[in-house]
Amino acid sequence: MEMKKIPSFTVNHLVLKRGIYVSRKDEVGGAVVTTFDVRMKEPNREPALSPSALHTIEHLAATFLRNHPVWADKIVYWGPMGCLTGNYLIVKGDLTSVDVLPLMQETFRFIAEFEGNVPGASPRDCGNYLLMNLPMARWEAKKYLNEVLECITEENLSY
Repeated sequence: MEMKKIPSFTVNHLVLKRGIYVSRKDEVGGAVVTTFDVRMKEPNREPALSPSALHTIEHLAATFLRNHPVWADKIVYWGPMGCLTGNYLIVKGDLTSVDVLPLMQETFRFIAEFEGNVPGASPRDCGNYLLMNLPMARWEAKKYLNEVLECITEENLSY
């Protein structure tokens, strides 16, 4: 059976830069949800994120976003891409990359400055709690914040 290529596989990863992109918009129960490609690494042109750093980023970002005073009730999902070059953020609403840019700046600043125990990093709360690396997660978050999110241009906001 021949299957139709899904939208994320139609993006030209040969030229894709780090940034925040609208990956897709879907209607769910009469409301629009927007999926964002939060791309931290240039695919196939720089080393991917380490699984332990990305897992730590996932725990910190998901916790931060779901507790955010303004955005918490709009956050549907935050999770890592299988290719280890970024994350997906799914948000209620018909939104643009510019709409979530301040939220992503806040999120990655939170991760870059985080100290203490990673939320959910225990055998009771996580299926692979030992796969964590807070120092590397902080380093990657700071790099993305400084090099991309704080000096973002149009080429880092739309495919």
